[in-house]
Amino acid sequence: MSETNAIVAVYRTHEGAEKGVKELQRAGMDMHTLSIVGKDPHTDEHVVGYYNNGARMKYWGKTGAFWGGFWGLLFGSAFFAIPGIGPVLVAGPLVAWIVAALEGAVVVGGLSAIGAGLIGMGIPKDSVVEYELALKTDKYLLMLSGTMAEVDKARAILESTHPISTAVHASEAVGAGFR
Repeated sequence: MSETNAIVAVYRTHEGAEKGVKELQRAGMDMHTLSIVGKDPHTDEHVVGYYNNGARMKYWGKTGAFWGGFWGLLFGSAFFAIPGIGPVLVAGPLVAWIVAALEGAVVVGGLSAIGAGLIGMGIPKDSVVEYELALKTDKYLLMLSGTMAEVDKARAILESTHPISTAVHASEAVGAGFR
């Protein structure tokens, strides 16, 4: 049975999240296991656009360089308009979890599509509520999933970049006696 563990770091700014990504990349972490979620809090004040250029999504606006770089580096990208949160940009495997939740019409008691995707990844509901609040208040979520050893390595790296918070979510493999 494969392990599904995750670390979630919350950053105050996109620069902080970008530093976290760069440090993980420098340490040789698998970028295909990394997701980032955030929004441009000033979309009403700037010209913002999104378009798909073959296998890559493009974004321009206040944080265009930030998001454009991630969409080339991480696996998957999307833009969602989430009621109560606003326009949200997502890059990485979390996109697939969100789409699966939307396609399956998963409704998780008062949570957004982002929350349903996080639940699908194995993040506990109480933590999901905290992460949705972070997004509502213009914070950025950076997460990595993998084995416990990979998550522990990522935690040490991310904590050196001074996020607001970090949390490890260990899998609970049913019937496998894991943790």
